[in-house]
Amino acid sequence: MIPTDFFSALSNGTRLRCLVLLTRHAELCVCELTYALGASQPHISRHLAQLRDVAIVTDRREGLWVYYRISPALPSWARVVLDETTSGTADSSPFADDEAALMAMANRPGAARCA
Repeated sequence: MIPTDFFSALSNGTRLRCLVLLTRHAELCVCELTYALGASQPHISRHLAQLRDVAIVTDRREGLWVYYRISPALPSWARVVLDETTSGTADSSPFADDEAALMAMANRPGAARCA
């Protein structure tokens, strides 16, 4: 991983908010990220594609759903940056708000599927 690509990806608010949620949760569906951030599906998907292109996240398909997770191949120094950022932003907006919205989402994957 090229450090400038990594930090460039983190410099966008939408991508950083997605990464903080993905750091807190093992895997999230696009619909969960859309709901938590209050953004449109195309907007979230475009930013997730950019994160996938620089190998920060990986995705998998399950039927109609696409799930994202932090790449297990992410270098340890990059993982430390994500973990520290997540820890440091836990109580601040918009990161705490995103987490609260995600926890309040009805019909999350694992129970009923996203609508």
